[in-house]
Amino acid sequence: MFNKFIELVKSLYPGMDPIPLHAPVFMGKEKEYLNECIDSTYVSYVGKYVTKFEEMTAEYVGAKYAIAMVNGTAALQIALQIAGVQSYDEVITQPLTFVATANAIAHTAAMPVFIDVDLDTMGMSPDKLADWLKSNTKFSKNLDCINKITNKRISAIVPMHTFGHPCRIDEIIDIGSKYNIPVIEDSAESLGSFYKGKHTGTFGLAGILSYNGNKTITTGGGGMIITNDEDFAKKAKHITTTGKIPHKWDYVHDVIAYNYRLTNINAAIGVAQMELFDKYLINKRETSNIYRNFFKDSEINYFNEPLNSSSNYWLNAIILKGKEEKDAFLTYTHDNNIMTRPIWRLMSKLGMYNLCQTSNLDNANWLEERVVNIPSSYRIKS
Repeated sequence: MFNKFIELVKSLYPGMDPIPLHAPVFMGKEKEYLNECIDSTYVSYVGKYVTKFEEMTAEYVGAKYAIAMVNGTAALQIALQIAGVQSYDEVITQPLTFVATANAIAHTAAMPVFIDVDLDTMGMSPDKLADWLKSNTKFSKNLDCINKITNKRISAIVPMHTFGHPCRIDEIIDIGSKYNIPVIEDSAESLGSFYKGKHTGTFGLAGILSYNGNKTITTGGGGMIITNDEDFAKKAKHITTTGKIPHKWDYVHDVIAYNYRLTNINAAIGVAQMELFDKYLINKRETSNIYRNFFKDSEINYFNEPLNSSSNYWLNAIILKGKEEKDAFLTYTHDNNIMTRPIWRLMSKLGMYNLCQTSNLDNANWLEERVVNIPSSYRIKS
């Protein structure tokens, strides 16, 4: 089976050696728009491409507002701050995620609490979340949700749509509402993914997207906050543009803020990528079908999009029998110049987060021992 897999991947990505996990593709008007930026001299965050990229993204995901930023981590940090997360608060998230999710929480000087995931979504489990909140929290006099063990305020919930697969986000929103906790979606990996007909990142108070070089589309580096809340959007734009009050010449800043806005050069690439995004998405879903058919009669399980979901299949994933087979698969593929990757080490096992409170993490531990990502780049057809 391992050898047949090598043959399949080489047939999907002919001429590539080594075969990467997820490579960017530039087949649109990227160079044309970049040259236009340079000729205009508007290369920083003031420029028409920033606005156009925001407008295209908001329209695609069905959000009223989109605010472009330097990367997804910064976008999540800012979204949490605007949502009201303060120093020494706690923020609930999942242990099975890229480290940026936990780091963005730490950047607000808050502490993560890790809740287990569901096996069929690899995203935060609503059932585990509800059980943990019921057993471990109380309400303060002003109806803040308080952790009974640490006596800290729980000020946000951050579920993540893992590898582009939507979690049961509507149930998480309902639970958050019951406990007066806003939900900020880490939808960094899920541009083009829909749950019950609605785009990920648009269920909660806000969501964030990432345009890192390994994402479905890229700006080289970039992120986005998406929201339907006008006040939230205005604050996000203001606090990421150094808190400057608009004026023809004077420099007046009214808040300690950040220089986090996306540049016009990066946004120009993003506009060109968005123009072809539907084509990229169709291609990636075709690749997922090829992998699904390949593994259907195998003892290796292919991870399918969850119920009620349409996934972008950013990274295709397979589930092996256990750690021994996983390690053997990783070794064999890398020895054959095919890049595969284990799922992330759990956040709760990293030194900076290993003292954080957790729920029972049986599902996350099970997935950590078995899940591997396989090559998922856009396939250029002859």
